[in-house]
Parts: sequence; structure tokens; C-alpha cells
Amino acid sequence: MYHSLSRWVARLARLTAYAGGLSLLAVIALTCVSILGRALDGVGFGPIPGDIELVEFGIGFAVFSAMPYAQFARAHARVDLFKPLMGHRLNRLLELIGDLFLLGFATLVAWRLWLGMIDKGAYHETSFILQIPVVWGYRAAMATCVVAVIVALYSVLRSTRALLFPTSQSTSAEAMHEPL
Repeated sequence: MYHSLSRWVARLARLTAYAGGLSLLAVIALTCVSILGRALDGVGFGPIPGDIELVEFGIGFAVFSAMPYAQFARAHARVDLFKPLMGHRLNRLLELIGDLFLLGFATLVAWRLWLGMIDKGAYHETSFILQIPVVWGYRAAMATCVVAVIVALYSVLRSTRALLFPTSQSTSAEAMHEPL
């Protein structure tokens, strides 16, 4: 059961990262087209109206989309200066503590996003130029943040399992390389 859960969480984290990557590619294309339009302004072209608003939405989504994959792959920045000096059990305990902190952080961010999403939806706030409802950005971030909480819960389970059963091998690395 643990192995199928690991594969499922890996796929979910990867899909979220792919969605963020596509968002980032769209932002890059939008920025290039808008800059090209500015450069050709004298020939009848122009910048894309509201490009800055679209970039804000796209980058925000891309950032939130990277969180689950980074958590699953243990790719967050950390300092391993003293790791070789400590035993395996202490390192596993520190990984569990770190995963608990990240679970708390992801839950806090999800809670605050939820409250912000409720607020933006109630007041029907829109972006300045394109009049895009701001709640859409909150909904997209909230969806990826829920995935981040799910991945963080799994990471706590993975670290607890590694601490309690040191001989069992984690399949997380294998799960990351499986096809979708």
C-alpha cells in the first residue's frame, strides 16, 4: 500500500510541476510577444494590454506549482554541513522534524490562501487593466497548495517510516522516475 501511495503522490507532484512549467513557458512567450510588439510600435503593433497582470498570475501559479515537487524530491535548500558527522538515526529524525515544519508551513499558507480567496471572491476584486477576477489566481494557488499539503503529509509519513523501520527502502526516488 505504501508503494502505491508513493507512486500516486509522485505523479501528483509531477503533474503539478508540469502545470507550473507550462505556465512559466506561457509567461515567457507572452513577455517575448509583448516586447516585440513594443519594439514594432511604430509599424502598427504594440504591447499586449495587461501583460503585467498576466505575468503576475502566471508566475504566482508557477511558484506555487513548484512547491509539491520540491517537497517530494527533497529539493528544498538545506545545509548538510553536519550531516556526515551525525548518525543515520539522528539524520532521519532531523528529516522528520523538517518535514513536520514544512507540513506546518504548507498548512498555514493554505489556510491564509483560503481566507484570501474567500475575501477576494466576496468583494469581486478584479485586476486593473483586464478586469480579471483576482479570485481566479487565488483558486489556482489554492489548488496547488492543497497538493503541497498532501505531499507534505506523505513526506511526514515517509520520514516516520524511515525513522521507525531503517532497513526498509523508500521508493520515492523510484517513483519520481516512473512514467505518468
